[in-house]
Amino acid sequence: MNIYEFAMQMEKDGENYYRLLAKESTIPGLANIFTMLADEEVKHFNILNDVSKKEQNPQLAETKILDRVKNIFVTMKVAKKEFHIDSTKASGEYRKACSIEEMSRDFYLEKAERVENKHTREIFLRLAKEEEKHLKIMENIVEFVTRPEPGNWLENAEWHHLEEY
Repeated sequence: MNIYEFAMQMEKDGENYYRLLAKESTIPGLANIFTMLADEEVKHFNILNDVSKKEQNPQLAETKILDRVKNIFVTMKVAKKEFHIDSTKASGEYRKACSIEEMSRDFYLEKAERVENKHTREIFLRLAKEEEKHLKIMENIVEFVTRPEPGNWLENAEWHHLEEY
């Protein structure tokens, strides 16, 4: 299996995992975030597919996922709904997503150092940056669900951790 096939499988696995989390989520806002993350993984898969086929300079579009996630949490804050979260189960599943994102980021950084093609190197570095954004989102979600009173944490949250990179 070459690096492109491996990376595409990694992205496909990430997509499937986020779709599963979205399906299992009892909080519509979190389900929406997981669906967005799954959709991002599809974009990564597609760009890797283009690179592997040696398409003429494929481009990875800049995403505004952090802004979109912030908007979802602002909407959740305004709605002031009470959340019922099994924090043990959720934080375990969400920590697994953090690990997946961290491994993906590290994979792309490592491969960026090894490839000779400048354009491919730039794509890998952009993918690493995107995976870092996903990691930050998941770390914040883990923090949210592991707080003793998630609703109160959300009420006071500024989500300052989610700056654009």
